[in-house]
Amino acid sequence: MYDVHVIETSGLGDRSYLVTDGTAAAVVDPQRDVDRVLALAGELGVRITAVAETHLHNDYVSGGLELARLTGAVYGMAHGEEVAFDRLPIEDGDVLEVSPALRLRALHTPGHTFHHLSYVLEHEGTPVGVFTGGSLLFGTTGRPDLLGHEHAETLARHQHASARRLADTLPGGAAVWPTHGFGSFCAIGATSGGAASTLAGEKLANPALRLAEDAFVAGVLAGLDAYPAYYAHMGAVNAAGPAPVDLRLPTPADPAELARRLDAGEWVVDLRSRTAYAASHVTGSVSLGLDGSMATWLGWLTERGAPITLLGATRDEVSLAHRELVRIGVDQSAVAVGAPEELAPDRLSSLRRATFADLAKALAGPGAPVVLDVRLGGEWRDGHVDGSINIPLPELTRRAAEIPPGEVWVHCGTGYRATAAASLLARAGRTAVVVDDAFATAADQGVPMAA
Repeated sequence: MYDVHVIETSGLGDRSYLVTDGTAAAVVDPQRDVDRVLALAGELGVRITAVAETHLHNDYVSGGLELARLTGAVYGMAHGEEVAFDRLPIEDGDVLEVSPALRLRALHTPGHTFHHLSYVLEHEGTPVGVFTGGSLLFGTTGRPDLLGHEHAETLARHQHASARRLADTLPGGAAVWPTHGFGSFCAIGATSGGAASTLAGEKLANPALRLAEDAFVAGVLAGLDAYPAYYAHMGAVNAAGPAPVDLRLPTPADPAELARRLDAGEWVVDLRSRTAYAASHVTGSVSLGLDGSMATWLGWLTERGAPITLLGATRDEVSLAHRELVRIGVDQSAVAVGAPEELAPDRLSSLRRATFADLAKALAGPGAPVVLDVRLGGEWRDGHVDGSINIPLPELTRRAAEIPPGEVWVHCGTGYRATAAASLLARAGRTAVVVDDAFATAADQGVPMAA
């Protein structure tokens, strides 16, 4: 008997795993907030004997070192990784013994990184699945450019070979358990969706297993788009050995301190839904609700070490936001809890919302507005509003001067990034209307699209 438990981190698009035979357990690719892992192990009544990293992560701070310290588990990662702490160096074919019935056998699967490992789960000697990290994902693979664009083609070719090795080495019924690919920018494009997959299923759907090497590599390189700026810091943090995380509620900011931070132009982030933000918000605050990938976008938008204040309606909201931020190494922030009317009654604003049908009418009338598309470049190239300007959200603060004068109607794919962008424009003194609607319906609602 064995069970594989998924520890979901939807805000970053990643999964960690705990596999157990009911007595002992191994954890693969844990995130920094290891209290979740310890709570699960306690609930199951199992002892963690092994912690395994598939690679040095670029999109989050690892909790592997701390989890191993707290549990006494062996901590394994690729032999070739240069790190500043003791760990069990693992090479291709090495085995991590979890219990007499369970073990993890390492396979060198370079592609996402040069030293990347996958771990085959063997139950009583039979391979039943593989933890693929950033190698073989659901319907795609991990991107090969995070170590620098100069390595992208080489790693893409490695990724193709690694996917083939997994498919050729393991039975078709073996489960695939990736770390990335659930919204993470570590994946190439969109994944195939679904909660589970097998190697047989990937052979039918995954380009790495369907295309010849050259065709796969060409498609990968053509499909690469921007990734969050904070990724540049994660590898170094993980190699140095992350400090234990402090999940206590950050320093509270009273109304006077909040006003000071706003006047100083600091990042004051409203965590409520974009609908609530549009109805009423603290003037100068930025909308990045917890109902979206708040940490990813905030980490991308802000300079490393920039002062951040989190505004939430409840302590639970700001506590969750703090947890999400420490996963990407943003440890220092302040918080304010309450409604905008309570936090800054003399500093209130609202934001006009519209649909794509409203935009179609505005474009057909006199004095058509400026249309700003804040999706990433690849999204824009796949289809966009005729005459629109594309400035991806992460570039907006430094490129705002490129936007022509007048009222700006802002859209993205769903409304989340558009609301964030409109809040940034309003903070800069521009008049913005957020198109809070699904872009996929724009043409049907009469919006003229570029040919």
